[in-house]
Amino acid sequence: MTTALDQALDELAGRRPLLLASDYDGVLARLRDDPAAAVPEPGVGELLARLATVDGVTVALVSGRGVADLQATSGLTGPFRWVGSHGAEFDGPLTGDLAVRRDQLAAALAPLVEAVPGARLEQKPAGAAVHVRTVADRAAADQLLADVAAGPGADPALTAKPGKDVLELAVTDADKGSALLRLREELGAQGALYLGDDVTDEDGFRALAPDGVTIKVGDGDTAAAHRVPDLDGVRAVLERLAAALRA
Repeated sequence: MTTALDQALDELAGRRPLLLASDYDGVLARLRDDPAAAVPEPGVGELLARLATVDGVTVALVSGRGVADLQATSGLTGPFRWVGSHGAEFDGPLTGDLAVRRDQLAAALAPLVEAVPGARLEQKPAGAAVHVRTVADRAAADQLLADVAAGPGADPALTAKPGKDVLELAVTDADKGSALLRLREELGAQGALYLGDDVTDEDGFRALAPDGVTIKVGDGDTAAAHRVPDLDGVRAVLERLAAALRA
């Protein structure tokens, strides 16, 4: 951990109300070919639960997964705030016209995905995602994502959320940045932290700038103010926070 990050965490721990938020996949759990196998790293659940018990501290999980999927896969329990589908699932599941559009989108994507061995279509509460992590033919994987972007994804009413070996299309324009700002305003938070590893987390980093403590996990260009190399670095951040908060 850098000296700058250590100092930022120490200063953050003195603020109340305090929002501590994190992405899930690639941050609290390792990325897996089978998303259902992405369980939290050892000890992470206990650390989050300890942090959430501190007076004036709110721990939030902000994920591209649907809330129900996130809760079931993670097995995490505690007084957490759950934000799913990149902020679209904030007050409950989609209903009405948005739900109809979501189902129509999945139907349009299905034949494209079925034509590429190893590709997978995931229907999400606010849209659908095309996964190519397990496509052996990488040229075919790239072409599928390009075809999705140029085909169904070209609809201006949809919001494209590219990620690592995945392209998600959502029927709302919610993102992790808007979700974090909403949480911060709702809580009246005087301090905020966000951990993320993927392209969609950049919205969160930008939203909390310049006062929030934003931490990129892994390599790549980022708007985050700080960086840790891997999930061991994430654990070190959580442990440092727990010590500073005496959790």
